[in-house]
Amino acid sequence: MELIRPRDEHLFRLTDDTGIIQHSKFGVPDPRFGYTTDDNSRALIVATMFYRNFREEKYLDLIYRYSSFILNAQTPKGNFRNFMSYDRRFLEDEGSEDSFGRTIWALGYCVSENILPLNVRMLYKELLHNALKYIEYIKSPRAKAYVILGLYYSLKESTLDRAQIKEYVSHLSKSLVRQFRENMDESWKWFEDIMAYSNAILPLSLFVAYKVLREKDIWDVALDSMEFLEKIVFRYGYFKPIGCNGWYIRGGTIAEYDEQPVEAGEMILLYKEAYEVLKDVSYIGKAKDVFMWFHGKNSRKVSLIDNETYGCYDAITPDGVNLNQGSESLLSYLLAYFTMMDLLSVRKELTVV
Repeated sequence: MELIRPRDEHLFRLTDDTGIIQHSKFGVPDPRFGYTTDDNSRALIVATMFYRNFREEKYLDLIYRYSSFILNAQTPKGNFRNFMSYDRRFLEDEGSEDSFGRTIWALGYCVSENILPLNVRMLYKELLHNALKYIEYIKSPRAKAYVILGLYYSLKESTLDRAQIKEYVSHLSKSLVRQFRENMDESWKWFEDIMAYSNAILPLSLFVAYKVLREKDIWDVALDSMEFLEKIVFRYGYFKPIGCNGWYIRGGTIAEYDEQPVEAGEMILLYKEAYEVLKDVSYIGKAKDVFMWFHGKNSRKVSLIDNETYGCYDAITPDGVNLNQGSESLLSYLLAYFTMMDLLSVRKELTVV
């Protein structure tokens, strides 16, 4: 499998002088829906990946823009407002816990990237410091998972309080393990009575927590929940994520559609961490299978990449693709691409050895 450098036209098309616009109508940015901190956080990670791999000044410009958006979003309590209208007015006093978690993921990822200018990394460090006090209030399991991921990356930054960060990782991961144990039985090995969105982020967070804490109970739950998720999303022999039109409620049926790119992108992130913890090269092959979901190995045998705009379609529906090309979809694809780049370089190194 060879990866061709991803096109960035739609990323720049969606980004204006405020940040990345949330939605598009077909391939045209749709200002009616404004912006979110969620998307600007994911865009910050993607722009950093572009800059790390290609070192082009245009990506550094994006990094400053997305960083400024996140700076503006933080509240005195340490959390973040999420939805902003096109006229630059935040539409809420504080955003969701999941939005908070994704922002911590981005800040933790980027604060550890020494290729970035010192001034932006100083900003990320300050925003993280201000946000830590909010972590104890988090109830959402996905928010906990995203925070764990961000804190794991932030441990690479030597000037942060590593002991405090490890305490937060321990608290959050043990909370997820406890929730898993309370909800599981012989036929249901999951954290809740529903499998909804961003499912892969839950076992993924426990694999990275294990890398920090080395506790067997965390390992066991990470592996059990990943294997349960795999049985569902590979139920037809190829990757087919749970549809957002109904999800999968315990004892019910699995929603077949709409399949969303965020599920594929985060499943590939999960397989990267599973490979790093378990040292089993089969996870690289599984990640490749998921990546090919974007390129036609899916239930409708359609590519989700628009060869005209280089955007990513928003979903697979019973009738084919949803022709809108919003930022979450594009960013999920680009995250998947760069993660596959890392995994394939690992496979190449193993082959050479």
